[in-house]
This record gives sequence, C-alpha cells and structure tokens, in this order.
Amino acid sequence: MPKRPLSLPEFVALTASIFAIIAFSIDAMLPALPEIARTLVPDDVNRAQLILTSFVLGMGIGTLFSGPLSDAFGRKTVILSGLGLYIVGALLAWQAQSIETLLAARLVQGIGAAGPRVTSMAMIRDLYEGRRMAQVTSFVMTVFMLVPAMAPSVGAVIIALFGWRAVFLAFVLVALCAGLWLHLRQPETLPPERRRPLRIAPLMAALREVLGNGLVRIYIVVIGLGFGQMFAALSSTQQIYADVFGKGDSFPLWFAAMAVLAGAGTVLNGQLVMRLGMRRMAISAFGGQTAISLTYLILTLGNLLPQALVFPVFFIWSTSIFFMVGLTFGNLNALALQHLGHIAGTAASIITALATVMGVAIAVPVGLAFNGTVIPALLGTLFCSGGAFLLMRLTVADPVSPAA
Repeated sequence: MPKRPLSLPEFVALTASIFAIIAFSIDAMLPALPEIARTLVPDDVNRAQLILTSFVLGMGIGTLFSGPLSDAFGRKTVILSGLGLYIVGALLAWQAQSIETLLAARLVQGIGAAGPRVTSMAMIRDLYEGRRMAQVTSFVMTVFMLVPAMAPSVGAVIIALFGWRAVFLAFVLVALCAGLWLHLRQPETLPPERRRPLRIAPLMAALREVLGNGLVRIYIVVIGLGFGQMFAALSSTQQIYADVFGKGDSFPLWFAAMAVLAGAGTVLNGQLVMRLGMRRMAISAFGGQTAISLTYLILTLGNLLPQALVFPVFFIWSTSIFFMVGLTFGNLNALALQHLGHIAGTAASIITALATVMGVAIAVPVGLAFNGTVIPALLGTLFCSGGAFLLMRLTVADPVSPAA
C-alpha cells in the first residue's frame, strides 16, 4: 500500500532529524577535542580541530555526487545509502588509533552524511518552492537548532561515562533511528517519471546550467563565505572558551545557551521572509554581522572593554554568528535553486559542494591560527560577512519572480 503524504509538522520533524545528524556529528565532538588532542596529538593540539573540518570536507566531496544520484534513483535510496556509509565511517573512527586514521574515518563519515544533507533539501524542493520553500526550510532549521543546544552536553555526558570513543557509537544509534523513521513513514518525493538518467551528458548539461547562471555563481560564493565563518567559529569555539576565558568545564552550558538564542534567527526568518523577501533578509543579516564584528574588533584591539564586559561581549558576538545562520542559509539556498527545480538534486549538489569546500578552505587556516586570543576568529568572520554583504549588494531582485 502506498504511504500517505506526511503532514507538514511530521515532515518538518523528520527532515529536521535528518539534518540534525550533521549538527550532532560536529557539536557532540566539541567536548571531546581536548581529550583527543591529549591522546593523539599532544604536541600540536590545534590539529584536533581538523576532526571537525575533515568531516565537513567529506560532506563537500560527497555532496557533489549525492544530488545526481538522488535525481537518478530517488531521494530515499540516496539518503538511506548515505546513512549506511556514515555508520561505517563512525565505526572506523571508533576504532582509530592515530589522528590520521581518525581524520580519514571522519572524511568517510562526512561523505556518507552528504547524502542525507543534500537530498533532504532536494526533497523539500520537490514539495515546495519560492518563499514557501524558504519558510519550510526555516521551520526545519528551527527544530534543527535544538540539536546544537544539546549536543555538547550529550557528548560531555557520554565522554564522562564511557570515554570519547563512545561518541561515535552514539552517531551510529542516531543514524539508525533517523533511517528507520524515513524508511517507514516518508513516501518517495521523486517519482520515476521525473528522474534523470545517470549519464555524463545530462550531468554536464546540468553543471553548465548551474555555473552558467551569474546570480547562482554569486550565491555559491556567498554561501561559501557563510560556511567559512560558521565552520571557523565552530572549530575555535571550544579552545576560546577554555584557553581564553577559562570556561572549559562550563562550555557545554554556554554553547547550549548560545544555540537556543541563535535559534531565534530561524524563527524570525520564518515570520519575516514571506513579507520582506529572501534577498533583503540575507543582505540585512550580513550587513549587521559585518557591523557587529567590526565594532568588536575595534574594541578588542583598542583594549576599550572593561574586564567585566570582555566575556559577555564575546558571547554576544559569537551568538550573533549563529543567529545570522537562521537568517541566511535557507534564503540563499532557495534563491540559488529558484529556477533550477527541474534539476534540484544535481543543482543542490553542485552549489553545496562548492560552497562547503570553500568554507573548509577558509575555516582550516582560521582555526589553526588560534593563538590564545579571539582575533583570528574575529578577523575571519569580518572578512566573510563583509565579503558576503558586498556580493549580495551586487545582486538584484528577480524581476520574473516576486519570491526573491
């Protein structure tokens, strides 16, 4: 018997749970970084950050293939296959005895996670478009943002009880639950008659169509800059809390508070995007982040902050980075895919893959430049938000569709 379409609340919850695997795979690792550094790289503790960026790089690589595969074989097949590879990577990481093996396992895990990540977005595009797609994406991100709030605390508890390797077994359990829910409840959103054969010629044609659109190229770079500042902030955040402010033990609680506050960005976007439009929301967010980061940089370099305000101002600034995520990513993806619905899976793959690799290329040097201060992360954020703001100002509202 064919499965009945899910209600919007259940579809949002299911899609958010699939997205949440990525957040859990990154944020639950944050409390483990100091112990992993002491165990595997005691002479170069900054290298432990690569455990996060290697996973993200794997997602970037896998993203390039998961979209075309989902266009050819359907969304559910690719999501479930990706979850299987993700589980294999998690089990390899669980047994890793060197930092090189652990990074390779995380790369595999990231490649597997790319299937659920991109194909879930294509699944949303199958059912919705324009501002409605942006609104649904914002609802998904609202639920998704609860995971970063809880993941470091969950990771810390697992580490305290069973050691840092047990975190990878938790990844296996989460992936199994999400995969079972998808398999049992979600109907396929791409029927066979709408699928594109997996051939080189159609793939190259789709690639030319995506990269041949000047606006899409701008959106790819803007998304990449957004990823860059977010990945850099995630990579450095645990070290900043522990080494700069001496709050390593309470880091999971501060991170949870930051994630909850930042989640308001997705709620606000869901309420405003239908009225203001996606482009205006993104421009305002990047402009605001540029102003906040520039002000914070001036105050920090000039040593103008009273000691009592040094940490509160940092907390506000770091929260603003993730608050901005809710105001931009859903809108930028919807803008980039606005006229690419007929190749949504392939287009989402190309866009996300290029933007993710660009984001990693920015985040790795920023993270490795950590020198016991907030300056490297602050400069990275200012560069990314400022560049994204200027690029978005070059775009124009779509004269054909009022959705932008």
